[in-house]
Amino acid sequence: MKKAIIGKKVGMTQFFDADGKVIPVTIIEAGPCVVTQKKTTDKEGYASIQLGYGDIAEYRLTKPEAGHLKKNDLPMKKHLKEFRLEDDSTINVGDILKADIFAEGDKVDVIGISKGKGFAGTIKRYNGQRTPTSHGGGPVHRHAGSMGANSTPSRIMKGKKMPGHMGAEQVTVQNLAIVKVDPELNVIAVRGAIPGPKGGLVYIKNTVKKQFIKNTQVTVSTNPQKASARR
Repeated sequence: MKKAIIGKKVGMTQFFDADGKVIPVTIIEAGPCVVTQKKTTDKEGYASIQLGYGDIAEYRLTKPEAGHLKKNDLPMKKHLKEFRLEDDSTINVGDILKADIFAEGDKVDVIGISKGKGFAGTIKRYNGQRTPTSHGGGPVHRHAGSMGANSTPSRIMKGKKMPGHMGAEQVTVQNLAIVKVDPELNVIAVRGAIPGPKGGLVYIKNTVKKQFIKNTQVTVSTNPQKASARR
């Protein structure tokens, strides 16, 4: 069954497996999310569910947003996101989805907004090279350089890598393994890094790629000295 949830990036830490090897993980506060809407193939033409995450005061929402939630006597939610699921027959409006919908070993895709870097030049933005810094190079060592040919085509071609706004865009990281699920704290530990700053909103769903899943036994210890003693 395809699963999805909305969460918040808490930060990164590390776990140790049974052999004492370090596993870098990102902690995600996943849910709780309430099902705010359910679409069906008969009525809307496709099947999906809409999840709401993050409590918010009613006066901070617009009247259409608040009315959408009050129609089904649902609590006010700050973030709404629609997910298409293969089988949502067991999910109804008002249901609460928590981190325990996922299990250790599941492969997921995580979607988030990357960190904003502001205005950046071609060296930082596209890993460009600078000119030599000696023998009269002038104050243009980090400039973009030639923009293209002169007489033909007499213009800058589309797609030219130039300075501009960097970051703050949607990024998807695929095939991340879930290392640990804590139903009590409602958090998920995902192997590797995910986009966005601490506290950033993320969407977690089953991966679209099919790969073999390797189960990893993880100990609770976060002390590298204890891990080295077990080797």
